[in-house]
Amino acid sequence: MRQGQAYILECSDGSLYTGITSNLENRLAQHQEGNFWGYTHSRRPLILLWNTDFLDIQDAILLEKQIKNWSRKKKRALINEEWNILHLLSACKNSSHSNNISLYSARDDEDNYQCM
Repeated sequence: MRQGQAYILECSDGSLYTGITSNLENRLAQHQEGNFWGYTHSRRPLILLWNTDFLDIQDAILLEKQIKNWSRKKKRALINEEWNILHLLSACKNSSHSNNISLYSARDDEDNYQCM
């Protein structure tokens, strides 16, 4: 079983990049050197904000896919270990779901989050 790590980088333009690797130190060096002609290449320098280890790289891949679909606010909550906010940002905000109507105002969006 191959081990893996999921990570989040902050790019020089303030955007966030999520990735996975089996060797974080090596991958960070590759990003900083511009070895990838992808998203981070023109957004250097990069800062490692968060990472986590997995015993199985497949688990890291699954987490990476989840995080890539998250809002910026939810990613920041993960990075800052704001578990109470992360939990609230994880709740479904579809107003047709009765269990969420009392938690969120219809005018709130993910970047303008307000708990009622």
